[in-house]
Amino acid sequence: MARSLDKIVVIDIESTCWEGGYPARGQMSEIIEVGLCLLDPKTLQREEKRAIMVKPMKSHIGEFCTQLTSITPEMVERARPLSNACAVLEKEYQSRQRVMASWGDYDRSHFQRNCNEYKLRYPFGPTHLNVKTLFSLALGLDKELDLDAAFQHLDWQLDGPLHRGVDDAWNTAKILAWLIGQGRHQSE
Repeated sequence: MARSLDKIVVIDIESTCWEGGYPARGQMSEIIEVGLCLLDPKTLQREEKRAIMVKPMKSHIGEFCTQLTSITPEMVERARPLSNACAVLEKEYQSRQRVMASWGDYDRSHFQRNCNEYKLRYPFGPTHLNVKTLFSLALGLDKELDLDAAFQHLDWQLDGPLHRGVDDAWNTAKILAWLIGQGRHQSE
C-alpha cells in the first residue's frame, strides 16, 4: 500500500510509570495519553494539537507518574480504553495510510506492545520516522539528544511542559518541520 504524504501523524505517548522504571506488582506500563499533531510536509505547518486520553485497564496512575506527566487518575477516569484511541487514529487521522513520526522509537514500540497485549490492530502503517535519530544525524551529532536538549541546541523554547504527550508531539512536529525545511534549502 502506498503511503500518503499529505500529512505526517506526529505522536507522543505517555504511559503509566513508576519510580525505578519497573511496574508495580500485578501492573503493566499502559498508554494513558496519545498526544498528536498533524504536520503538513508541504507547507511545514503544524495542524491540530490533540490529546487522546486513554483509560488504563491493568495499572494505576500513581504519584510518581502524575509528578512526571502531570496526568492524574481523574484525567483518565472518564477516558475510553486503548481500542477507542486506535479507532480515532485510524478513522479521523487515516493513521494506517500516513507516515507516523515520533521522538525516538519508544512511542512506536510501546504502542505495538500495548496493542499486542490487548489483541488490537496496530493503528499505524509500517513507516515510522524517528525524529530523534534524524535530528542527530542531520546535525552531525555524536549521540541522540532528548527533546528538551534538542530545543536548547536550536536555542528554542518548548511549548508546554515535557512529558505531556500533546505538547511533546507539538514540539516534535516543530523540529520535524525544521528538518524538512533544511533539506529543501539544501536542494535549492
